[in-house]
Formats: sequence, C-alpha cells, structure tokens
Amino acid sequence: MLMEFGKSYWKDYYKGSEREWILTNGIGGYASLSLIGSNNRRYHGLLVGCLKPPTSRFLLLSNLLEDIVWEDGSHISLASFQTGGAETGNYVNDGYRYLTRVTFDYLPEFTYNCRDIIVKKKIAMKHMENTTAVLYEIRNGSREAEFRLTPLVNCRDHHHSSRRSRFNFVPKYSDSEMTVSAEGEQLTLHMGVSCGKAVELDNTCFYNMFYGKEQERGLDCMEDHYIPGYFSIRLKPWECRTVSFEASCRNTGLPFAEAVREDFSGDAAVNSCPGDGNGAEDIIDRQNARLELLLKKPGYSNELLKRLVLAADNFIVYRKSTDAKTVIAGYPWFTDWGRDTMIAYAGLTLATGRFEDAREILYTFSKYVDYGLIPNMFPDDGEKPAYNSVDAALWYFEAVNSYLEYTGDYEFIKQEIYPCLKNICAGFTNGTIFDIKMTREGLVTAGSEKTQLTWMDAKVGDWVVTPRHGMAVEINALWYNGLRIMSRLAQEFKDADIYHECASKAKEAFVKVFWNESRQCLYDVVNEAGSDGSLRPNQILAVGLSYPVLEGSKARSVVETVWRELYTPYGLRTLSQDSPQYRGTYSGDIWSRDGAYHQGTVWTWLLGRFIKAYVRVNGNTEAARKKALDFILPFSDHIKDAGIGSISEIFDGNNPYEPRGCFAQAWSVAEILRAAVEDAGLK
Repeated sequence: MLMEFGKSYWKDYYKGSEREWILTNGIGGYASLSLIGSNNRRYHGLLVGCLKPPTSRFLLLSNLLEDIVWEDGSHISLASFQTGGAETGNYVNDGYRYLTRVTFDYLPEFTYNCRDIIVKKKIAMKHMENTTAVLYEIRNGSREAEFRLTPLVNCRDHHHSSRRSRFNFVPKYSDSEMTVSAEGEQLTLHMGVSCGKAVELDNTCFYNMFYGKEQERGLDCMEDHYIPGYFSIRLKPWECRTVSFEASCRNTGLPFAEAVREDFSGDAAVNSCPGDGNGAEDIIDRQNARLELLLKKPGYSNELLKRLVLAADNFIVYRKSTDAKTVIAGYPWFTDWGRDTMIAYAGLTLATGRFEDAREILYTFSKYVDYGLIPNMFPDDGEKPAYNSVDAALWYFEAVNSYLEYTGDYEFIKQEIYPCLKNICAGFTNGTIFDIKMTREGLVTAGSEKTQLTWMDAKVGDWVVTPRHGMAVEINALWYNGLRIMSRLAQEFKDADIYHECASKAKEAFVKVFWNESRQCLYDVVNEAGSDGSLRPNQILAVGLSYPVLEGSKARSVVETVWRELYTPYGLRTLSQDSPQYRGTYSGDIWSRDGAYHQGTVWTWLLGRFIKAYVRVNGNTEAARKKALDFILPFSDHIKDAGIGSISEIFDGNNPYEPRGCFAQAWSVAEILRAAVEDAGLK
C-alpha cells in the first residue's frame, strides 16, 4: 500500500506542485499542500480548522518555513513557494531541491538531504480536533546549526484570500510556545515545539504568496500571511534530535469540548488507541492505529481497495447541527449534500464495513423527511434544511436496499426507516414542492425553467446551463427502482403492497416515453418542448440500479451506446462529442468552467453505475467481471496523479483527460470502491 515518490516527480517547482495531498480530522477540518509542500491554491494550509462542524472552515496556519542556519550566517531553506506581484516580482523558493523522497502509507513522510544534514518530517491531524502535528527527526552534520520553524499565520474563510491591510493579530509568547489571536473572530491559534524557544518578530508579514491553481480558475491568486515569530532549535554537531510541533485552534466564543462528541467513530475500538493525545509522536501513533483498524474492518488484500478505504475515511465526518455523521462531498471546497451522500453511501460505509456509520446516516436523514423529500443541504444556523433536489430522496431508496443487502437488518429498517419511505412515495405520488409529481402515466415530472433539481445543476447568474425540467430519464429510473424496493419491503413487513402496480405502470410508460428508436438508446429529458435526444450518461441508471427499469435487448443497446459514445478511462462524458454544445476542456473562469461542467466533462461516479450495468447485461459472468476490473484498473495509477491516494471529481472530456475540480471527491471514491467489490469481485 506504500506509495513512493522520488525526485523525478519534482524536476521543477511547477511539476512538484501539480499533485496534492490531504489529511482530515473527522469534523470537516483538514491539512493540505502540494507534493513538495508548497501552497498552490487558496485552500492549501497546514491547519484549516472547522468551527461549525463540518463547515465554517478557516485557514489558520498556511505553512511552516523550515530553515537550517549556521553560525557564519549561511543557511538553507527547505521551503517551496512562489511569490509574485509588483513588490516582489516572480520568485520561486526552491527548497524542493533538497527533497529526496516522499512516502504515503497511512500518513505522509518527507525526507530532505541538506549537505550533511538529514531531516525527516511526518504530518498528522488529531482526530476530532482542529490540531495539526508535525514530527521532525533531524540528524545534524559536522557543524553546530540552528533549525528554524517560521509559521505563516492567517485567519480567513478557506474560500477567500487576505491581504496585510486586513490583519489584526495579537501575539503572545512564552518559552517554546506562541499564541496568536485574531481580533473580531474569537479565535486563538496555539503553536508550540517540544524543544527550543519561541522568538518574537515585530510586525512581520509574508507578502504575495502566489497560487497557480487559482490563476487557472480565473480567481484572485495572491495572498499575504502574518509572521508572529519563529521557533529556534539548536543542534550540536552530529546530534540526532526529534522535534514535535503542534498547532491547534480553539473558538473562544464556543468551547470546542461542547462542539463535538468524544466518540464519533461508530465503533469504540477505532478511538481506543493507546496514548493520551499529547505530542506529535503520540498523535501520529494514534492516527496510524485508527486507520489500521479501519482497514481491518473489510479485510481487503487488494492494494487499490485498501487505499480507497483510507480515502473514504476523509469524507465521513460529524455534523454538529444534527449531532450525527454526514458526508463531505469533496475536498477542498464542498461541504455535505444529501444527493452526494446517498450516491456515495454504499461505497463509503458498506463496502468499508462501517455499518454503524451507515445506520446513523440513514437514521439522520429519516428525521428530516419533509414534503416527501430528504434535505439536499443542512444550514449551519439551525434554520430549516434546503430540499431543492428531486433525486436525493430517490437515491435514499437505493441506499436502504444496499444497507439491507450488506447487513440484513430488516428490524431497524422496519421500525425507523420504512415509515419515512412511505412518506416519500406519498409525496411523489400526490405532488410536492418544486412541481415534483407523478403523471397520469405513472412517471415523475419535476421543476420548471427556473429550477435545477437534478444532479446536472450548473447555473451561473440567470444562465441555466443544462435545463432538465420535466421528466428526466434517471429520475424515472430511480422512481421505478424505489417502487420495486417498496414493494419488496411491504411484502416483507406484511404491509399493503400498493407499490407493485405503480411500478409496473411506470415501467410500461418508461419505455414508451423515453425510448429513442433512431439512436437505439434513451431520451435524456421529455417535457413540453419535446424529447431531448442529447446523448448523455443519465440513461445508464435505467440499467445500473438494483432494479433496472430496462431489460433485454434495449438494456444492452443502452450500455453499448454509452460505452461507445461516452466512455473514457476515468468515467463517462456528460455529453457526446458530436453535440454542438460539447465542451471537451474544463478550464478558465467560472462561466467557462460551469459551461463545461455537464456539457462533456467526465464524471467518475457514473462509471460505477456503468460497470454495474455492463456486468448485468453480460450475464454476471466471470468474463464480465474480468472486464469490470479492466474498467477499474486506470485508477490504480490515478491515485498518484492528482489528489494523492484519492480520486478526482471530474476530468476533461478530451484526451488526455486531465483531472479537474475537487482533487478528492466522495462519490468518485465511493462508486469505484463499490463497483470494484460488488461488480468486479475484488477482495
């Protein structure tokens, strides 16, 4: 499972800054930098704390500048960064030249070789706390030296950037510790080292840090950081020394002990690791032990599966407003969404053996069923959740069915979930908000020209990029699937089965309404404007759910058409290349990016459902499962290409399919993991 990177991955600063890594703390906070330790986007930082789990994320510690200083005044900087602008010009600090090796096992480790000095660095976050720990192992050379750690401090929302004019920090110093308070934010950053001393600097800033990724996205790409001082560690000739650095945040307006619970794992064993949580070494040991236990749950031997199990852990977090687990949709910028949670549900919780988490997520959403829908988003201020999704509630049925297949826990579903499923069916049948209702033919129609209720929901200003109101193909595939699941549950629980007839009616109408005879596949949307013949991947859900609404030759034709026209090694294109609206590259400003988001851009999560459909229409044979494995294998390489150890949100539709969007996406990881286990038979 060990992933190793050598100097060929950072031949220059730009190549070394392409790849990114992330560590998370289980409440929405994270640490994330490039492979060489540079900040290449505004979201990068050693400590991005979460103040209202899992949202209100603030950049608190951008990075640590690491320097080796000798008595004659000469020095070596291990830091890698780029600055720009009129004041400083374009400058690259090339500490990556001394970086010889980076490894990722459970946690990242960096090795630097500086003349006759070797520095090893390990990084971890403390589970359920806004704390980042860095452990240095230093083997000094022939001369006395000083090892300096200079923190770059900030205090701003992780979506933004800041300049010196906004800084209003109050630092305090004591021996080997510093605290920095941000006036008006009720936040205090605590920093300290296990040996050495804190040295005060007066009114010092780091100017014009340049973020290449933000420039690519057409956003503000430079930022200043506050420098309160530095930590000085003296090294004797040939001395070997271990230095522990910790940075932690407390919200002085809300005692953090009240903001989170003690045991969030759903399994006490995960949090019963030895140690008292003090010191970087102990934090690292506890996190290693926690992740090792998570791997033991499913017990996979395949290296890709093990890596994806660890990746899945990053997305399962605690939400304070519901006092329960939820799913972060993607890092670094997304929060938790109902649709994403349900699509990612089986892969993140069931295929990983986290059955208590799976149960908790189902239970939480059951308590918020309203209008026959489940929330698409939970506000952080205690207000009513947002229900602007037609498919989140329908994916809930698929999640329930998957839970039963893995656990057989019918009693829990009967007592806690089944009544909510009945309410959802009633809401769709009788009609509910956002013009969601069942037609006389038994199909579901939803929305208007002003609403975006399906997963293809890009909208910039008043521009609805992919209008899909009316009868959308995947919504009706999900509706039929849900009715079939309800019919089975009604019989299991000896309840009146009013769903079987509805399912039969919907299935008959589905083929009549959606079958595109000329292209031998399915229309994407049918509404008052007619039948949209755009070739999109949504139709794969007609074959790729637990209960397929399409069977026989038509099902096979859909799979073959999608494979031929939309398949790429990293997912399915959202629009065929022969469409005039096709956009093969996802880049530029928000108008350009959102204009391509569902107009040709490749989405990985769709590949999971394609694989399920492919195996099904090919009789679930050994040959079909072997082919399913071929579809999955490209991700063994991809997990080293963008977000290290994870799978990207999207890819360009054009070759070479560059990874884009979030570098770690929940439903991408989840669906590849689920398909690998369920459809390809990996273990």
